[in-house]
Order: sequence, then C-alpha cells, then structure tokens
Amino acid sequence: MLRTERIEVMNMHNAIRGARNPMNSWARSDSYFDDDGRFVLGENDLSLAVRLRKAGSDHRKYLRQVFVTVDITAPLYWWKEYDTYKVGTVANSTSTMHKITSEPFDLSQFSCDHMDEETLAQMELVIAYLEKLRLRFLETKDKQYWYDIIQFLPSSYNQMRTCTMNYENLISIYNSRKNHKLDEWHTFCGFIRELPYAAELIICEE
Repeated sequence: MLRTERIEVMNMHNAIRGARNPMNSWARSDSYFDDDGRFVLGENDLSLAVRLRKAGSDHRKYLRQVFVTVDITAPLYWWKEYDTYKVGTVANSTSTMHKITSEPFDLSQFSCDHMDEETLAQMELVIAYLEKLRLRFLETKDKQYWYDIIQFLPSSYNQMRTCTMNYENLISIYNSRKNHKLDEWHTFCGFIRELPYAAELIICEE
C-alpha cells in the first residue's frame, strides 16, 4: 500500500526563466499563470524545456529547481528502498520512536493487501501481541516493553513522511523503479506521471 497526498509543485516559473539565462533569451519566454493561478508553459518555453531535458543532466539543471512536496504513507519495507535517494531529497517522518505507543495497534496501520488468508491470520496475532505490549508499557512505563515493540514491529507498518524532491530526482526514481516488483513503486511512478508536464520533462519517452 502506498498513498500520496497534499501534493504541490513549486518554482517552475523561476526554473524556466533561469533556463534562458545562458543565451539571454528571456524575450522569447511565453509562459504565464492562468486564471486559477496555475503555471502554464508556453510553446517556446516548453520546446526549450524538452530540448534541454533530452540533452542530458548537464543541460537540464533547471529541473533541479522544480520542487515537489508530497505526503507519502507507505510501509517501512518501501521506505528502506526510497531512502537510497538521499541526494536532493528531504523527508520529515512521523516518529516511530516517540509516538508508537500513542494509539492502539490495528490492521489498518499495516500494509497487508497482498497477504493470503493464512498469513493475514498470523498478522492479526502479531498485531494483538503488539497491542498487549503497548498496554503493558502504558501501565508500567517499563522501557523493556517499548523495546519489545520497536524490535518486533513488522516492516509492513505504515509510516507517513512529508517529502521534498525535484524533477531531476524524479527522473532517476522513475527510470530506476518503473519496472520494480513492488506494487508500491508502480503506485509511486503513477504519482510521478500525474505531475505537471511529467510526460515531457520527467518521463520523456520518444
């Protein structure tokens, strides 16, 4: 399971203006903000943006200035893979260390969508035991129970992080993960495909 929420794309207007700096071609810029405040790339600017995108990373530096922020809820096993993308990305997560005992454990907090009935039954036993440990910790404040929870917590536990990245990061992620065996990566690549001008500037398929 993976969910993306509260998505914002920022600074594209400044990025495309900067892309014209090397040739002092600002007079050819034809982009604008529509009546709803959305930035629209004009024909000239889009043509330039695509040419630079296809020319390679040295020429498409402007894409590092197009920022995306998004809240992602995903299981810990997915976050372990996402964490390989450290350069140019930032994430603030909900705290497992501080808040793991703040609410009851239940099945909705875990990614179990691909489990068969037998495995799901075992998962329910795990969750029931985690809840027992949580109640013991709240009653006694004994740190041993807290450690038991932290070390016993399955990697299917869902965590939400507010992430910031740029279009250049997303090119790398999309190309590396679009054919991955985890469904969560396919969901994330679907999120990428829905971003403004993703087809031209991120995916850029011939």
